[in-house]
Amino acid sequence: MARGKSIFRSGEDETGRERGTLFIVSTPIGNLEDITLRALRFLREVDLVAAEDTRRTAKLFTHYDIQNKIISFHDHNKERKTPGLLDTLRSGLNVAIVSDAGTPGISDPCYYLVSRAIAEGIDIIPIPGPTAAISALVVSGLPTDRFVFEGFLPAKEGRCRSRLRELAQEKRTIIFYESPHRLERNLRMMADIFGDRRIALARELTKRFEEIQREPISVLMERWKNKRPRGEFVVVVEGNRLRSEGTTCCPSS
Repeated sequence: MARGKSIFRSGEDETGRERGTLFIVSTPIGNLEDITLRALRFLREVDLVAAEDTRRTAKLFTHYDIQNKIISFHDHNKERKTPGLLDTLRSGLNVAIVSDAGTPGISDPCYYLVSRAIAEGIDIIPIPGPTAAISALVVSGLPTDRFVFEGFLPAKEGRCRSRLRELAQEKRTIIFYESPHRLERNLRMMADIFGDRRIALARELTKRFEEIQREPISVLMERWKNKRPRGEFVVVVEGNRLRSEGTTCCPSS
């Protein structure tokens, strides 16, 4: 019997053989205290942990004295590693998947494994926890009743500009993840296409140098123009209020 099996819900395949369960386990986005007791329990008791960044997961395990087997599962090896993980689950063993930080499946390869596990009829259970996008949204001061998550904008400027044009009429609050080396460029394009909307810029959430700036795009463009951005950013952008008020708003080209 797999270790800790009594705490898990298990299914059976067409032959009646017991199968394992895939657990989607959320981990801290920065501060190591931001993890649930339930997440710690499952990380200790599953048979295998698949991690996007094994080094980062190893630090978490060391902090909480978790001793379990970790294998890598990331964008560059997901196609090669998925068949083996499915075999493990079919054999009756339980697997937890963790991302680099936060909730797996948000801008990471977890979706690839989950979609194939569903096709195999394998039970999948979420273990909720931190998500940078939601953390930034709730402190942004922008409407939270309706929002859309866009993840990372395209790296190439032409494709990025096209995507922003597609979003120019979006009435809901828009959430982006942003890399530091594209921050200034993308703020400039947002100002050009969206106009001078209110945004919230959340940097290094839950970490030592956490910073949340709430200003019009023009102000933040000026603030970051001569700085070298560092850390991880979430950009929360006000929706198109003019359209929601029944006024036509045409983005600049």
